[in-house]
Amino acid sequence: MQEKTYLKWYNKIGYGSGDIAGNVVYAFLSSFVMIYLTNTIGLSAGIVGTLIAVSKLFDGFTDIFFGSMIDKTHSRLGKARPWMLYGYIGCAVTLAAIFAVPTGWGDTAQYAWFFIAYTLLNGVFYTANNIAYSALTSLVTKNSKERVQMGSYRFIFAFATSLLIQSVTIGFVAKCGGGAAAWRTVAIVYAVLGLVVNTVSVFSVKELPEEELNEWEEKQSEEEKYGLGEAFRLLVSNKYYLMICGVYILQQLYAAMINSGIYYMTYVLKNENLYGVFSWAANIPLIIALIFTPALVGRWKGMYKLNLRGYMIAVAGRALVVAAGYIGSVPLMLAFTALAALGQGPWQGDMNAVIASCSEYTFLTKGKRVDGTMYSCTSLGVKLGGGLGTAAAGWLLELSRFDGTLAVQPESCINMLHVMYLWIPLIINVVIMLVLSAMNVEGANAKLREEKGIF
Repeated sequence: MQEKTYLKWYNKIGYGSGDIAGNVVYAFLSSFVMIYLTNTIGLSAGIVGTLIAVSKLFDGFTDIFFGSMIDKTHSRLGKARPWMLYGYIGCAVTLAAIFAVPTGWGDTAQYAWFFIAYTLLNGVFYTANNIAYSALTSLVTKNSKERVQMGSYRFIFAFATSLLIQSVTIGFVAKCGGGAAAWRTVAIVYAVLGLVVNTVSVFSVKELPEEELNEWEEKQSEEEKYGLGEAFRLLVSNKYYLMICGVYILQQLYAAMINSGIYYMTYVLKNENLYGVFSWAANIPLIIALIFTPALVGRWKGMYKLNLRGYMIAVAGRALVVAAGYIGSVPLMLAFTALAALGQGPWQGDMNAVIASCSEYTFLTKGKRVDGTMYSCTSLGVKLGGGLGTAAAGWLLELSRFDGTLAVQPESCINMLHVMYLWIPLIINVVIMLVLSAMNVEGANAKLREEKGIF
């Protein structure tokens, strides 16, 4: 039977454009905050890494909290859109603040400024915005193909924005005169751009009425509604949710190590401008893969086989990057980086649809709908994985005796950069591939629907 369609092409593109706003924050922060703080402000990479790790302790509580709040929200804009709209205002302000550390203050005050701004951005505003944005996949359509298409559009915009940010930021900072003031100016420009695009995205889609979303279940009474504790129990009882959280965290750890490439290009390959070139090699194949992901999902009748086979290619690609790195061939490194990215593309495109299936699994097994709470894994993964990855990069740089004031780093640092940029991403890809091999939530849902007579 043909599934009902809910969205026009412009709704899908409008929704997808929201990740321009998200990656104006995330790509800029994850790629450049460490080198800004170490090489421009002069702070210790190890201390910055520790502050980021401590900040993550707070983040862990806010993800499920905001997910639960979205599930309980009833407004003219719907459940998720108000949080997406207003959360980004705080994102814009705190992003600018992170790159506006007062240069005239002492070290302790500078660390405190960064820690407060970073924690507010990640633990509060980005959390509210990102969980709401991801939850819209379940709230604006019930059509599985449209959900995959939304994910593909979303991540096309995400990777295109990451590519742009990573390619132009170093030059943009230089054009603005270099130094702390230039970083502050660039951050303000990005924040304003993100605020505008996020607002457009919010109003490009409309959430479905709750009665239509809940047509399979009886209306819950006030006594049946669940609290934060019950929401947490519902999540951890869903093995597929735990798998997705794990993969999300690993992906962001992977991205953090790849983002340490700014150091690898500067001190190993001796050309910081290669960072933008490698960004092209990583992001263009991802975008190509995302374009074809909806068609491949249809051809292979589901997402499970596509995602697993894609990551097999990703593992092979990163293994070849390691070999090319030790050979010292930049062209081969670029080619194999592109191959690995091509394999990672399908999962990036359909992961939101997989999360929607994961939410359906909770409904089919527990009888409760937790769409907003379920999408806490997106924010949790981005912040916890990305934050810990950035923190780990800081610790590893400190351990290797990195010194941002030196033009030539010690041999211990060069060796560590090989580990961070070559070996750790390969290991992470292997682990993700193993997790994806067990993540057949579509098959589990089909079996449950058949048992319950739901078609």
